[in-house]
Amino acid sequence: MSMDPAALADRLGRWSAGRGPLYLLLAARLRRLIDEGELAPGTALPPDRALAAALTVARGTVVAAYEELRREGRIRRRQGSGTRVAGPVRPGPRESTGAPVFLHLLEPRDDVVLLACAAPDAPPPALPAAYERALARLREVTGDIGYHPLGHVRLRRAVAEHYARRGVPTEPDQVLVTNGGQQALALLARAFVGPGGTALVEAPTYPGALEAFREQAAAVRTLPVGLDGFGRAVRDRGRRPDLAYVAATHHNPTGAVLPPLAAYGRTVISVGSLSKSVWGGLRVGWIRAPRPVVDRLGRLRAVHDLGGNVAAQLAAAELLPRVESLCADGAADRRARHDHLRTELARRLPDWQAPPVPGGQTLWVRLPHGDGDSFAQTALRHGVAVLPGSGLDASGGSREFVRIHFLADHATLTTAAERLARAWRAYEGGEPDRDTPPSRALAV
Repeated sequence: MSMDPAALADRLGRWSAGRGPLYLLLAARLRRLIDEGELAPGTALPPDRALAAALTVARGTVVAAYEELRREGRIRRRQGSGTRVAGPVRPGPRESTGAPVFLHLLEPRDDVVLLACAAPDAPPPALPAAYERALARLREVTGDIGYHPLGHVRLRRAVAEHYARRGVPTEPDQVLVTNGGQQALALLARAFVGPGGTALVEAPTYPGALEAFREQAAAVRTLPVGLDGFGRAVRDRGRRPDLAYVAATHHNPTGAVLPPLAAYGRTVISVGSLSKSVWGGLRVGWIRAPRPVVDRLGRLRAVHDLGGNVAAQLAAAELLPRVESLCADGAADRRARHDHLRTELARRLPDWQAPPVPGGQTLWVRLPHGDGDSFAQTALRHGVAVLPGSGLDASGGSREFVRIHFLADHATLTTAAERLARAWRAYEGGEPDRDTPPSRALAV
């Protein structure tokens, strides 16, 4: 077992966002990963120099952190055999996600501006009003135990009508309601892509989809964003994927737009949610698919989740007929925030390439040099979290990109741009570590 430096950097999460010397912050996070079993006994840790490069810190910071853990007996360091987690080699617990997009949500916010997870920062007034109407319906419920693995019939009907309004005739029994879009992706991965199977994705793409496929130990093949080569790839009998995933409307992260794919084939499965158009706290999503697929997915879901929150589903059913107008009402504000962030970046970071997007919530920013992984570490130490492009690209590319959302208010976006500019100056100049002690530890 050997830990790749970039993978360990991802798993460390926001390790440097606290107070105190960097080497102690690094040691504290490594200690936690070891104690919680995330780094199993016998795991080979990256060499000092390699981990320092991945974290954009001085080599002495890693050496000092490793020395702290060596003195505690948590790691072993030997010349010629490297650094390993102490204890007999044995299979560890199943590896959990190390994707930054999730780790940023799991960490306390402290003083970090989160531009890594793109979602509205407050529920719209229409949401509490929808809940009020939903609660009135709940008062009338009788003869219903509240378990609906396929989803409440009112919401399934509302989702079907939502697709029909967009020119895709749909029946309620073609709809499975989920707890958000991420659960939908996880269900589809579990249903169609087993270990050793193949998923076809765009490069770059939504990182949550990549994590869902990786959790199933699937191989991931890539194509450029769009449909060029897509038809040929799915018809290739020798290498036909088990499942192909594309983002049709306002692609994450580039903002590109494709046709409504569900209108072009009966085997197309669509995933949707209200997390981006309404609020992330409304954990309601859905899958539109042929009825046999919905039935199969429902049986899979029932094992893990007997059904979602009924009140939330009734509120979503109230909102869905108005979701297009809700999006239209907020479009001018989103455009203003998009323009404001681009203006701030152009003023403070003129060498960055941050082209405008036709929709969505994110900018796909190309750095003039360096790589997004190491810059994201520097940015975090300056109080702003961004997603490195490599985590969105299964082909191994996009390392020169970072993804930044523009949904925060103008003042927060200005603060974020100021911090990014300071981080970039430090990144270009080789920022010195703070309070790193001299170390006589053996460099391995």
